[in-house]
Amino acid sequence: MFEVLLLAFALSMDAFAVAVGLGVKSGEFNRNFALKIGLLFGFFQALMPLFGYLASIGLGTFIESVDHWVAFVLLAAIGAKMLYESFGEDVEDEIAIITNKVLLLLAIATSIDAMAAGFTLNLLDINPFTTMAIIGMITFGFSYFGVYMGSKGDSYLENKAEKIGGVILILIGIKILADHTLF
Repeated sequence: MFEVLLLAFALSMDAFAVAVGLGVKSGEFNRNFALKIGLLFGFFQALMPLFGYLASIGLGTFIESVDHWVAFVLLAAIGAKMLYESFGEDVEDEIAIITNKVLLLLAIATSIDAMAAGFTLNLLDINPFTTMAIIGMITFGFSYFGVYMGSKGDSYLENKAEKIGGVILILIGIKILADHTLF
């Protein structure tokens, strides 16, 4: 269960960082705006792992002997991507007007990593649907809080969140690899 909470925390950091940026852009805190972002980001973060999980089941017998390597590579790549992006420009800076379409695209974009991470769910010792629900709830909470923080002018954690999430994903990948190769 601890691994699931770490995974959910790490995956939600990308959404949190974007939510902080959106909060900064919106200026004043609006509970309905924060709720909308939390629901959209949480929903897609919960939904996308399902696609990765279903793909891993479909390929299960073909990659069973190397699934831990696949999980390691996917999580390490996602983590490295998050680390890299934490040093770059924020996508929210390029958005002129925050529309529902823009929010939907951001929700999908921040959850693509969760689809790849869903590929590893069959290696964790927990129901994948429970894991997806936990990912969605944690992402909802972090996204809502991110909008609040951003609207108060506190964007200090925006890039740090992506760095922390990236490192955690890499560490989970290493743990999965170690569990299947060393023990």
